Parts: sequence; C-alpha cells; structure tokens
Amino acid sequence: MKFPERFSHLPPYAFPRLRALLDHHAPGGDVVQMTIGEPRHAFPGWVTDVIMDNAAGFNSYPPNEGSDALRGAMADWIALRYGVTLDPATRLMALNGTREGLYNAAMALCPEEKNGQKPVVLIPNPFYQVYMIAAISVAAEPVFVPATEASGHLPDYAALPDDVLNRTAVAYICSPANPQGTVASRAYWEQLIRLAEKHDFKIFADECYSEIYRDVAPEGALTVADALGADPERVVLFNSLSKRSNLPGLRSGLLAGGPETLVQVKKLRAYSGAPMPGPLQAAAAAVWADEAHVVENRAQYQEKYRIADEVFAGLDGYMSPEAGFFLWLPVADGEAATLKLWQETGVRVLPGAYLAQGEGAQNPGQGYIRVALVAPSQETQQALLTLRRCLY
Repeated sequence: MKFPERFSHLPPYAFPRLRALLDHHAPGGDVVQMTIGEPRHAFPGWVTDVIMDNAAGFNSYPPNEGSDALRGAMADWIALRYGVTLDPATRLMALNGTREGLYNAAMALCPEEKNGQKPVVLIPNPFYQVYMIAAISVAAEPVFVPATEASGHLPDYAALPDDVLNRTAVAYICSPANPQGTVASRAYWEQLIRLAEKHDFKIFADECYSEIYRDVAPEGALTVADALGADPERVVLFNSLSKRSNLPGLRSGLLAGGPETLVQVKKLRAYSGAPMPGPLQAAAAAVWADEAHVVENRAQYQEKYRIADEVFAGLDGYMSPEAGFFLWLPVADGEAATLKLWQETGVRVLPGAYLAQGEGAQNPGQGYIRVALVAPSQETQQALLTLRRCLY
C-alpha cells in the first residue's frame, strides 16, 4: 500500500518530541507542567449555565459559519477592540479554534501559482507549527524568516529579496508573538501592509494572545490596515476565546477579512468544515460580549509578569515579555537544559528548537527554552525559583 509523500519529511511534532526526550527519565521532584499554552485560570462560571439553557440545540445541526448572534458578538468585539466596523454577514465567520482557520485559510486562499511560479508562504521562525503544515498542504514553498534578537523577535519580511517577495502569496505573523511575547508596533504593521500591497500577498494575522498584556493593548493589524485605507482583502485576522477567556476547550475562534476572502473560505468550509455545536455557539456569543472576566484574567497574568521579572532580575539575556504568557529564556542548549531541569527538579518546559526550523546553531530556538506561565501565581513563582536555581 502506497502512502502520500507530501508529509513524509515532517519533523516530529513538538510535544511527542518532548515526550521522547523526557519520559524515559524519572522526574527529580513533583512534576510541574510549564510546556503547553493551556490556560489554567478559571473560565467564567456562567458559561455552563448558558450551555445548559441552550442544550436543546444539540438536537440540531448548527450553522456552519456561526449563528447570527455569535457573529454579531464577534463584530461588536472587533469594533470595541480594534475600532473597525465589519458586517458580520460578509466579513466574519466562526471557527473551531484558530488552528482550524489558520490551516483552512491557506487551503482556500493560497493560489497554485504566483507570477507563474510556485507560491511562497512566509513564516516567522520560531513559529506556531500549523503555519508550516498549511504551506506544505497547498504545495507552496515555506520560507522561514528568523525572528531573533537581531530583528526584534519579529520577522523582517521587508529584508527578503524581490524574487521571494514576488512569489509570496501569504505571510503569517503572530502578534503578540508565540513564543517571545513581542508585540508588533503600528510602524511594523504599516511596513508589512505596504509591503503586502506592493507585492500583492495576504497577511494572516494570528492575534490569539492579543488580550494578555501589561498596560497597553497591542496594536491590531485590522486597525492599522483600516487607517491606511488598505484593500480590505489584504489582512485576514484570527483570534479566539482560548487565551482571552481561558476556554481552549470551547473551540471558539474567529476569522475576519474582506468580503471575497470570506466567500472563498466559506465555500471550502461548506464542504470540509466542522461547525461548533449550537449550545457552544450560544455560550461563545455571551463570552465574546463580556469584558469583565477578561480584565480579571489579564490582571492574573500581569502579576505573573511581575513575579518573573523579580525571579530573573539580573539574568543576562532575560527578556521580560511584552504580552502573551510565555517566557523565552536563554540557555546554552535548549534540549540539554530541558532534560537537566526535568531530571533534577520535575519542572517540565519545552526546548526552543522544537518550535523552529534549522539544524544546530542555524535553529533560532536552539539557545532557548519556552516556559508557559499558565499555573496559578504561587505555583508559578515556586517553579520559576526552582528553574533559576537549577539552570542559572
């Protein structure tokens, strides 16, 4: 039996790779999970009441692109958060979490050719792994662009040669960045949008960490594109309730873009998409409409920023995150540091190289570990103190 070769050269996914590194070694203490970006704060308690009140909806097929109430709540949130008014009927759709949308948008929107050549998909390096598999799935060439200290931990797409940019169909960008926590400034978005207009490619703006920040809300791609008067088809926004509202299991994401973008994505999703169940759509609509719990959630992360800054004060190379909930900590070797930490303390983190492409020193994550600040503050503080004593 012959199997397809298109995915035969994929590196192992980050978390199976981590298990292979650590699981045949005994932990050196009580296990503390700081690997995956799965929020552990409480979600709003009334969410289950909304689901129960709408439980009869489990008896019906749900609307594929999201109910009117859900898309209306998303449009209201975008207007409040980004200052941009979108028609929920033609500019928005609901997703089963952003990963589904980040993949399917490439399937629906990336052309087979760009200027008569194989298209390019630009990907920051390190990156969220779905960007790479989406590029491979549409037979595009993934081009990994370093997002390192030298580039301000965001990819410098403008520095790429014209022969690459002229073939570019899609550029993924995550702000706040996973794993570095760096926020794209208005100037960064302006440069990227103008670059996309010049070379005619789409920007896939992954902003799922946008509501976890210190003092000032991160600038959004839609806000800047609207202010520039850019083509409404230029930017496709992705966001979700997973981080904002501690509801990764609800699987409520959104995709916002131009009218023709939505026509194409909806067409594909009509064949292959899996809509959220109706009662979950009702709950999601209520959550998108509520900001009080988001403010409370953000305050808990702000306290953990303070703790991390205190624990790592004076550490050479420590980068205090602007936003998001990861620390991107410098080490001599990410795998060696992760294994040492596990064997000596039981604290479990992720080698930075598992989130990037490249061999050895050419991998921009090689000298880092990613640490998720998702546990309650007291547990986080103890784990970070343990980590610093062990590794530094």
